[in-house]
Amino acid sequence: MEPAPASTRPQASRSPVRWLRLGASRALRLWRRSLQVRITTTTLLICGIIVLVLGFVLIKQITNGLLDSKIRSASEEVVSGQQYTLQQLQTLGGPNDPAVQNAVSQIDNALSSSARNAGADAGEYGVLLKPADPQLLAAWSRQLDTSRANVPAELADKVTNSDALAYQYTRLASKIDASTSPYLVMGAPVVTDSGTFALYYFFPLSELQTTITLVQNAVLATGGLLVLLVVGLAALVTRQVVQPVRVAARTAERLSAGLLAERMQVDGEDDLARLATSFNQMAGNLQRQILALEDLSRLQRQFTSDVSHELRTPLTTIRMAAEVLHSVRSDFDEQTRRSAELLYNEVERFELLLTDLLEISRYDAGFAVLESEPHDLRQLVNRAVGAIAPLAARAGSMVRIDQPRSPVVAEVDARRVERILRNLLGNAVEHGEGRPVEIGMAANADTAAVTVRDYGVGIAPKDAETVFDRFWRADPSRARQTGGTGLGLSIAREDAHLHGGWLQAYGETGVGAVFRLTLPLRAGDEISESPLPLEFGPPSSHPSAEVSRG
Repeated sequence: MEPAPASTRPQASRSPVRWLRLGASRALRLWRRSLQVRITTTTLLICGIIVLVLGFVLIKQITNGLLDSKIRSASEEVVSGQQYTLQQLQTLGGPNDPAVQNAVSQIDNALSSSARNAGADAGEYGVLLKPADPQLLAAWSRQLDTSRANVPAELADKVTNSDALAYQYTRLASKIDASTSPYLVMGAPVVTDSGTFALYYFFPLSELQTTITLVQNAVLATGGLLVLLVVGLAALVTRQVVQPVRVAARTAERLSAGLLAERMQVDGEDDLARLATSFNQMAGNLQRQILALEDLSRLQRQFTSDVSHELRTPLTTIRMAAEVLHSVRSDFDEQTRRSAELLYNEVERFELLLTDLLEISRYDAGFAVLESEPHDLRQLVNRAVGAIAPLAARAGSMVRIDQPRSPVVAEVDARRVERILRNLLGNAVEHGEGRPVEIGMAANADTAAVTVRDYGVGIAPKDAETVFDRFWRADPSRARQTGGTGLGLSIAREDAHLHGGWLQAYGETGVGAVFRLTLPLRAGDEISESPLPLEFGPPSSHPSAEVSRG
């Protein structure tokens, strides 16, 4: 069976959980990045809680007030009916009077008619008068309709066993359909010579419930509108405050990008206007300082260039004279011959120092340019070894090369890479104490690396990062054998960083040092690892020191 097309396959990425996570992530990011959103949301939450609490209290008070008013009016009506019933039954001849039953029925009808004539909405139920004695109630049930409403048992007990009014809220079923309606049932005992009776009034609460519902909806609607109004005002006020801050942030970003003429617009004389004015003053001062520094840097570069050119003419003359004296030094006495040799060597070192200073000034000024072309790194290593071979022969050091058989082609500036290798080899020979110097090379799909290791005096692990500082020396009392300028490793590091690569060092005092150059095979690529290790033993026992890219 062929697999279903990608468009018809179920994708877990479209699950609700992922969408919820994505939405939560975006909301959290918006919350962290927007001051206006935080203030508006906080205002919404606080106002919502306050409105809910106040609305609940207000609705509770209104409901209690309406119910209390209903109870008071109902009590007055029940007391009036109680007194009327008592007056009517007192005229009878006692419990055995045959007219008692008929009188109770008439009183019931009269009170119900009175309630309807008074405009009271009694609903399906109204007034109920019945004997309190169960036996008498059972005997009268055939002639007296005492089952018009289901009086709650708890209320019936209170009315029968006390002399006070009692009431209870209940829901009574409709006689027409299966619906129920809220009622206030209030009862009172009627004690006469003809017997004890219970008088019940049924007051419907449907209209009261409708009123309370309208009040609740009005309070909630008013509260909601109030919350929206407050949130809108908070958003508007916050925007008036946040907008200038956003403008200031964008202006600061443009200033940091080099657009030094950017300024904020000043409107009015309030605090935000003063902020914009202060920001513009700061930007103006920064612009003047930056322009002054640029002028100073330009003058410095011009001065360095002029000095270098002016020094080269007398330096050339001095070098020619030193070469003449050095060529005939055998004709001089011992002291003069030694002076001629020193003059020749120091003039050569001075020329190297001048060249290195000019190169460092180019890096400081940001004028260094990389001229990348495809080169076989093995050839560059071989040329560097050939250039350092005379120095290695004088020092008694053997240079060993371990490199791949196949070409290692990388897009590099050959002059700069060869200068890096010469510097590393020269330092290895100078500090190798006549011991072998080993060169390793390896490459993977993206990077190539070259290591130079010696077994000489070494460097302390704590100095692995400072070894590339300008004019740094691990032992200031140690004399240079190669006449170096102290800028070689610093220039080598800048050359490596210009390629987007690493130049790292590791060493141990008395054991030796290893330098690793890592370069991308394609110009402009990022590198994340090196194909060669940077330690003497296992990585767990020898941490590497990495120089960050420039």
